[in-house]
Amino acid sequence: MIFQCDFHIHSVLSPCADVWMTPANIVNMARLQGLEVIAVTDHQSSGNCAATMTTARRLGGPLVIPGLEAESSEEVHLICLFPDLDAAQEMTGLIRLHLPPIANRPDIFGDQIYYDSDDRPRGTEELLLMQACGLSIDEIADRTVALGGVCLPAHIDRSSHSLLAVLGSIPPRFKGTTMEISARTDPESFLSAHPELAGCRLIRNSDAHNLADLATSGWPHDVQLSGSRLTARDVIRSLGELL
Repeated sequence: MIFQCDFHIHSVLSPCADVWMTPANIVNMARLQGLEVIAVTDHQSSGNCAATMTTARRLGGPLVIPGLEAESSEEVHLICLFPDLDAAQEMTGLIRLHLPPIANRPDIFGDQIYYDSDDRPRGTEELLLMQACGLSIDEIADRTVALGGVCLPAHIDRSSHSLLAVLGSIPPRFKGTTMEISARTDPESFLSAHPELAGCRLIRNSDAHNLADLATSGWPHDVQLSGSRLTARDVIRSLGELL
């Protein structure tokens, strides 16, 4: 079935995100946009997933997939999505162990704020999240899959922090997998320019850092998912079918 999805949304835990990207605001904007499945994917952390999931359940949707946007030692961004919060939190802990001990500079990067399920700030993250960890692309992907999740190369059409920009090609393990392109990139044109991606499924997400990004219309949110149920495990399985 076709579902309206957005698998790449940043909350205020990401220092580059707007202060209005709180769990409740994300959920309510997603509902206004008719989204049925969303994923909160902050840089190197799933710290605001629990609050967003609780808010969505209280309001009757959308389904929130817990996840994070990992940055590998090669400085490649990867969307890591998980079937449950425990798995996402375990991955967060692993990445944290491999982050350099560099403190955040809110005056430069912005605040990194944790929220509770009542949409109230409950503290800030002092360790800079918007930096590469010590885990390689393969190590991040292997651990994500071992935890029952799926690892999607992020915004592969961009000139920085993408597999194509950093490595110059797609590693064998990602051949024929699902990959993300930016919201305004045309999939057919991009595939024509990159025949090496034949067999890959491209999906477009908002990569929203503010509510205006999440509210942007004119690009398809719809994603073909196998089955008719909306559970995190079903979504993960569907996204991983080409792996």
